[in-house]
Amino acid sequence: MILTPLKTIETHQQSGIWGRVTLDALFRKTATAHPDRLALCDPQDRSDAMQGAPRRLTYAQADEEISKLAAFYAAVGLTPDNVVGLQSPNTVEAVIAFLAALRAGLVVAPLPLHWRQKNVLEALSRAGAKALVAGEGFGGRNIGHEARDTAAEMFSLRFVFGLGTEVADGLIELSEVLKEVPADMTPPPGRRDPNAADHVATLTWTHSTSGEPLPIARSHNQWIAAGLMPYLELSLPQAPVTVVPYALTGMAGIGAGLMPWLLSGGTLHLHHPRSLRKLAAHADAVDADMVLCPGSLMPQLERRMTNGDCRIVPVWNAHSPAATHHQTNRDVTDIHIADEFAMIARKRDGSALPRPFATGHVTSPSNAPNGPALLEIAVDTENQPNTLKVRGAMVADSAWPACKVRIPTDKAGYVDTLLPLRQGDNGITAFGVPGTSLPGVASLPALDALFGAFPGMKEAAAFLVEDGILGARLYAALVPQRGLMLDVEGFFAYLDAECAGLGEIPHRILSLAALPRRENGTVDRAALTQRVDQGRAAAVA
Repeated sequence: MILTPLKTIETHQQSGIWGRVTLDALFRKTATAHPDRLALCDPQDRSDAMQGAPRRLTYAQADEEISKLAAFYAAVGLTPDNVVGLQSPNTVEAVIAFLAALRAGLVVAPLPLHWRQKNVLEALSRAGAKALVAGEGFGGRNIGHEARDTAAEMFSLRFVFGLGTEVADGLIELSEVLKEVPADMTPPPGRRDPNAADHVATLTWTHSTSGEPLPIARSHNQWIAAGLMPYLELSLPQAPVTVVPYALTGMAGIGAGLMPWLLSGGTLHLHHPRSLRKLAAHADAVDADMVLCPGSLMPQLERRMTNGDCRIVPVWNAHSPAATHHQTNRDVTDIHIADEFAMIARKRDGSALPRPFATGHVTSPSNAPNGPALLEIAVDTENQPNTLKVRGAMVADSAWPACKVRIPTDKAGYVDTLLPLRQGDNGITAFGVPGTSLPGVASLPALDALFGAFPGMKEAAAFLVEDGILGARLYAALVPQRGLMLDVEGFFAYLDAECAGLGEIPHRILSLAALPRRENGTVDRAALTQRVDQGRAAAVA
């Protein structure tokens, strides 16, 4: 399915940024040229977090599994442009399932790991999904059981597949499928039309202004343009070794993690984030050329690493770079994530802070005057605070047909991301200023309604407090009805019964007699945030 207007396709093709290469073609190119090269690796401590022994596959081995699974997808009746949901932690099997779906011409809809059944059901319904691939349980959750319950409520979901060694009853176990698929069973031929790379590859997720899941449809060409941003800026060696602690659920995991791997033909080491010590040890053990980490944790990660040649790639998503002023002699390239719409990669050049950037064309590598313009950014001054607008080769700006929610686009073709900007004297320093938005979480007014529906509540408000590690944490201010005491345990049990996503569960709760309000009657969330900050300051003093 091609959603991009023909005029836009022609413009990007003429620039040389878009071509006819699909993501699967990138993988096959390396598999053909270097079949014995190590392609995918689980962490050695995989069994500590999940079931099953860690796996290591060469490009030839991975290619064989991808072909078998793609053939199976077609054999059971999944056809090109059918949507397949994927919810799984970082495992080799998850990457194989992802690439096999693309080889079969399907559209992959990766689902955030913090989403629970309610979120998954709503998203898959909006996407019109025909199948769901569920990974292994982790952190006390059983994703397979939740997937089975989702299928029971969504009649249009024809298949539910399970990854790993302990698959829930009722799911089709893909590891067993791969054992039984004959070697001569071939996947369907790739798209034969010349615009194969212009077809939609994935649906990743953000939220509409009303708090509903909003699928962002991105083509193969748009993903390649996104991946070129860090790939060119990093100046990676041939066949680099990369450690990625982000699941394949959006711009960070796919754009900054999977795409540089596909473009470079190197080795991808998947990591299950549990501690910085383990992430540093993993990067050191595999002699990594590049490791991704949350931006605010970069100083702590560097102190724990012994491999001085490894490029650390801090990923900023609604964080405050100023809070992590850190001088280093290491090669550092910062990646700023603009929700699911775009990202910018910039090498630090010895600075203790990420480099600010100006509006206009964003090229990569940034030190090349004639580098490809992968993105164009502008500032929407009609909003207060100002918000980011983006357009260009990596920006997905077309609505998914099964979803009635429109992506906000102005007359000039800019997508208004609605992400507040943090600006300094030298340019833009951050997207998604903490305290105003939280990536992957429903809008604050939508959370107000969820919290306020708890029995015995007079009113409730969700608000954010800046955090030096996570960027921002979600809090809840609750006002019980007159004469009632707040039942904190009951409130969390209520959220669990409502299948609230893990990102929708507040870190702390304030019990108040009334909510602070502005003159126009709206909740003064800044006052709530200030109250928490003042409490912190008093505790330190």
